[in-house]
Amino acid sequence: MSTPTPPYVPLDYERQDPYASYQPAGRKERRRRGGAGIIVGAGIVALIAGAAGGAVGYTAAKTAAPALTIASSAGVSTSTAATGSIAAVAAAVQPAVVQLNVGDGESGGTGSGFVISADGYIVTNNHVAGGGGDIEVTFSDGKTATGTLVGANPGYDIAVVKVDRTGLATVPLGESGALLVGDTVIAVGSPLGLQGTVTTGIVSALNRPVTAGGEGEQAYINAIQTDAAINPGNSGGPLVNGAGAVIGVNSAIASMAAGAGQPGSIGLGFAIPIDVVKRITNELIKTGTSKTPIVGVQLNMTFEGPGAKVAEVTAGGPAAAAGLRVDDIVTRVNGSLIADPTSMIVTVRSFAPGDTVELTITRDGETLTVPVVLEASKQAD
Repeated sequence: MSTPTPPYVPLDYERQDPYASYQPAGRKERRRRGGAGIIVGAGIVALIAGAAGGAVGYTAAKTAAPALTIASSAGVSTSTAATGSIAAVAAAVQPAVVQLNVGDGESGGTGSGFVISADGYIVTNNHVAGGGGDIEVTFSDGKTATGTLVGANPGYDIAVVKVDRTGLATVPLGESGALLVGDTVIAVGSPLGLQGTVTTGIVSALNRPVTAGGEGEQAYINAIQTDAAINPGNSGGPLVNGAGAVIGVNSAIASMAAGAGQPGSIGLGFAIPIDVVKRITNELIKTGTSKTPIVGVQLNMTFEGPGAKVAEVTAGGPAAAAGLRVDDIVTRVNGSLIADPTSMIVTVRSFAPGDTVELTITRDGETLTVPVVLEASKQAD
């Protein structure tokens, strides 16, 4: 994977307003108060140009979607969706995709989520459900339930919501390892409150370093980039492969609408890879919290690269134990090219506490390889 020539200039985008100017039919209008309100929809990102390299992708699940018979609106004729077709995948996935309306009765917004267990656990984004407020979950059949926040990790932009229902339709989770640029993907969610919207595209890039800011919180995502249309309200919804298994959680979009009102899709959407989501989700369900892996250094965030320059080594941390020094420049993590400080952060966060990663560093003109055992951040996530 090629890397642009430095300097790496961030592309800055605005946040979106809940619902934009579109008012979904049948839904009571929510008045917005002063301030940013609840962060909903596809989060707008600062996309760091110059993605970290590395060929590791994400596996498409091997399960095949069943052939489905779809009735026409008149109830007269029928057509059969071919196994593995977009129509078949959409019909299989949609019953497990929900809309989340989050607010305090006067202000709020909408996002998406998907059911991962029949007893009511739902995955979504932290910026959809993690900011407080009442959570109303609307299912594909129009039924609603009150959601309770189980836990969230702002650093990964992942949250888990629970509803008191059983026998719910679920969507299978894929596995990482072999997703390729050009693979077909399908996004399902509630852009601008239009529940059950299906869009399709391809994987445009892998391992794209993305930072999604929010209310004093910063999410660092080693993202799957897609050209499937993702708009405000899609956040938290699934990005699925051709077999109908979730391979990512839609989280952010890039937009040209800086300073010009509500941004929308320009074919640059970003999803959190499912392998990371599975670890975070499992921890949140078991304990209500999750851990973020750290190397134990402070980086020089003004360093333009290539590489990530160490500004401070934390005493007693994993980097100190491995012998890293101030002014070392990390150029690779487990073989993945590090373009700048942000790409190092998102690459490290694709691993888990306890994993051993191999850092390639330059020091005084010499190239060294240093194994580091990642530790869990002691800060609340």
